[in-house]
Amino acid sequence: MSKVKTMLKIGGGAVLLAAIVAVFVVATQGRDPDLEVLEQEGREYIMHLDKMAGVRKNKASLAEWAYTSNITKENEERRIQVQLELSKQEKQAWSETKMYRWQDFQDFTLRRMFKKYSQLGVAALPDDKYKLLMQCVSGMESNYATSKICDFKNNTKCDLSLEPEITEIFSKSQDPEELKHAWVEWHRAAGASVRQNFTQYVQLDNEAAKLNGFKDVADWWLSEYEVPDFEQQLAKLWEDVKPLYQQLHAYVRKRLRDKYGEHIVSAKGPIPAHLLGNMWAQTWNNIESFTRPYPDKKEIDITKTMRDQNFTALKMFQMSDEFFRSLNLTAMPEKFWQNSIIEKPTDREIVCHASAWDFYDGEDFRIKQCTTVDYEYFQTTHHEMGHIQYFLQYKDQPVIFRDGANPGFHEAVGDTIALSVSSPKHLRRVGLVSGDAEDEQTEINQLYKMGIDKIVFLPFAYVLDLFRYGVFRGTTTPDDYNCHYWRLRDELQGVEPPVNRTEEDFDAAAKYHVSADVEYARYYVSFIIQFQFHRALCQLAGEYVPEDLTKKLVDCDIYQSFNAGNALSNMLKMGSSKPWPDAMEALTGQRAMKADGLLEYFRPLREWLQAENQRTGEHIGWEPSKMQYCTQEQLAALDAKAKPEPVQES
Repeated sequence: MSKVKTMLKIGGGAVLLAAIVAVFVVATQGRDPDLEVLEQEGREYIMHLDKMAGVRKNKASLAEWAYTSNITKENEERRIQVQLELSKQEKQAWSETKMYRWQDFQDFTLRRMFKKYSQLGVAALPDDKYKLLMQCVSGMESNYATSKICDFKNNTKCDLSLEPEITEIFSKSQDPEELKHAWVEWHRAAGASVRQNFTQYVQLDNEAAKLNGFKDVADWWLSEYEVPDFEQQLAKLWEDVKPLYQQLHAYVRKRLRDKYGEHIVSAKGPIPAHLLGNMWAQTWNNIESFTRPYPDKKEIDITKTMRDQNFTALKMFQMSDEFFRSLNLTAMPEKFWQNSIIEKPTDREIVCHASAWDFYDGEDFRIKQCTTVDYEYFQTTHHEMGHIQYFLQYKDQPVIFRDGANPGFHEAVGDTIALSVSSPKHLRRVGLVSGDAEDEQTEINQLYKMGIDKIVFLPFAYVLDLFRYGVFRGTTTPDDYNCHYWRLRDELQGVEPPVNRTEEDFDAAAKYHVSADVEYARYYVSFIIQFQFHRALCQLAGEYVPEDLTKKLVDCDIYQSFNAGNALSNMLKMGSSKPWPDAMEALTGQRAMKADGLLEYFRPLREWLQAENQRTGEHIGWEPSKMQYCTQEQLAALDAKAKPEPVQES
């Protein structure tokens, strides 16, 4: 580094003197030439830093990929070793970055780069604590990936993994006892055993947050959204969607009660979590076959059609690639096809949780996914390919801006595409559905199918991070983890555990994102904004016209629309170079997250559910669960917290 550069950094009398002179110069003649020099220095510095950050992120991603695609002790140690080395380099760069007076720079983009680089992340921890944090998360993640349970019908067969075996039990079994067994055993294996790890991770992660200038991790996670009242916005969105969810919940509870009897599903209480077709009751697609509004309407089994047509994992990926190309977006590069893992290997343990990877070199992008040929994976494939398309669109941005406009944007892009892909119109176009256009009953069935995916997910996603905000803020202590988690799920989601729970259990960690340290509000945001995106794209494609019953949002398929594709591309290309309201406005003309797109999409379903629930006299909402998950003392403490403080007489 030249002497000039050293002089211009903060530190030493020379700079102090220069600063005093600068104040006079600015006062007398406007723009300070010294600041312009400083700004140019800053620009050169940050461009070099950005280039080096790309090299580091590439190394980190390669080590991470090697471990998650082949879980061995050696690969885990190598990954932690690489992370340690890189964190030292990052710390060095961070200390240099902090020496620049970037807050005074005129150039918005430059200030934004400096602002992002002046946060170090978890690498701010001292080396020993950083290593410990990596080991905590790694331990939880590998426990999750390798947990096994015993078969309900054969207790000597104890090699059932979450994917595919346990997931298949939830998708197919209608035996409440078998479902209860799978639920309890998975939560024991994947949840209870990592409580210590999790508690230590919370403590270390909070220390890292403070070193980055945040009160705690909750504060840190929320800062990613760059709006001061983000938590209030999440709450407001939930208030807007809640009446629709309550109607859907009441209807499903009635159908489950008809099936399993009132001794298993009560008339007014929450729904037992193991009966909804999914380990976490986060989406309920798997109970659709026996709960749908018009059971006599022939249901099209798309999975069966896919298998009859000899679909393979590769074909599903090729179809998704073709969809993006039809929008005038970027085709998957050659390396993508060479390096991705799209089927579960038989010779080693891997993290099966579907994920998309950017290796930050502008040419290596991959998906890792244990695909099975079914309709759910058909949609998941489009979702993951949406991440890759985002990577491809912003690959020419500086490395620090190669990210979604906010964490929810990345999740929303693939889902927005999947909304078109799952429309009956598109399924007919690609030969997965045959026959005539939809009548009203088929449309309600279709909207119901979407609703038990998209609407019911919202309270689950909201709870997962509300719970963790409490944990990181210290309002939920380790002694209360499970009680507070279930209290939220009971109150907001209206589900209850199949058996009583205690603090011996730690059920939140039986969800991947809790064990793997992945923030979850992004999915909540995504499930809201994807309908805003979808509506805007559908209008551009001429597929949706408000109030025109022949052009309803639910029928829209943007396939082959360059108009829609170009508008989407303009938003994706921005990466995180601007605050997210700018990116949202570029596509939708709106600057705020709003539930109106989702409510418009599901309007016919809401009207149908209200009429149906009235017809059957179903109770809307739910009374608190009779299952025990908190002790009397815990309940008393929670009630005391909820009550407003008594006002002192003056």
